[in-house]
Amino acid sequence: MAFAEAALEVGDRVALTARRPGELREWAAQYGDRVLLPRLDVTDAQQVRDAVAAAEAHFGGIDILVNNAGRGWYGSVEGMADAAVRELFELNFFAVLAVTRAVLPGMRARRSGWVVNMSSVAGLRGVTGFGYYTAAKHAIEGMTEVLRQEVAPLGIKVLAVEPGAFRTRAYAGFAGEPIEESIEDYHPMLENVRNAMIEQDGRQQGDPHQGARAVIAAINQSDPPHRLVLGGGGYDAVTAQLQATLTEIRAHEKVSRSVDFPAGR
Repeated sequence: MAFAEAALEVGDRVALTARRPGELREWAAQYGDRVLLPRLDVTDAQQVRDAVAAAEAHFGGIDILVNNAGRGWYGSVEGMADAAVRELFELNFFAVLAVTRAVLPGMRARRSGWVVNMSSVAGLRGVTGFGYYTAAKHAIEGMTEVLRQEVAPLGIKVLAVEPGAFRTRAYAGFAGEPIEESIEDYHPMLENVRNAMIEQDGRQQGDPHQGARAVIAAINQSDPPHRLVLGGGGYDAVTAQLQATLTEIRAHEKVSRSVDFPAGR
């Protein structure tokens, strides 16, 4: 909703997808035909194709794709149920691929377009208790990096966005999700994670509307960034992690270089 409203503020037209578009019709009515509400469960391949076709038919093409659907949930690496792990990746990674691959043909034909992939601070650093969410967001980061290189000659640009804690409804759900993992050794850690998320609800520093406006401003720059960290806390966490990683890698430079064949051989 924040992205849609930020885009409408600057005069754009929006296809805002939702699993229950009927809940948005009253809001959309004020914008007339500037807003389209395709029904879309991003994990349903046919709905992905139908939603993209509807947006292209209504607007004549898709100029900017924002892959924003996703869910972050907690669990230990050892104890999280296999089915939950696969469901998490289906939504947070494979659905992003499906929507992106459905939109790219139109962008390639026009030799222009933007793909904005909503990653997370977790895409650049590990977050305890969110191992598989972290893994999925790291996968988004890697895919986005390569996609950017592949489509640049075709006139298409790609941005990865890494938000920190933002004041959205996502945090509220933790209150209704008890710890159900069978390995009790991880329960104290998971309790701390769950309690922290519940406590943050409604107190996060990130403003979703300001975040959406920042992304739109970034892609309109003459020299737009390849990635954009959103939120002061997220920025501090990411820069500290990257600096620590670089320091550690450099500390072992001699070992890294020692495994090469001697020069000239």
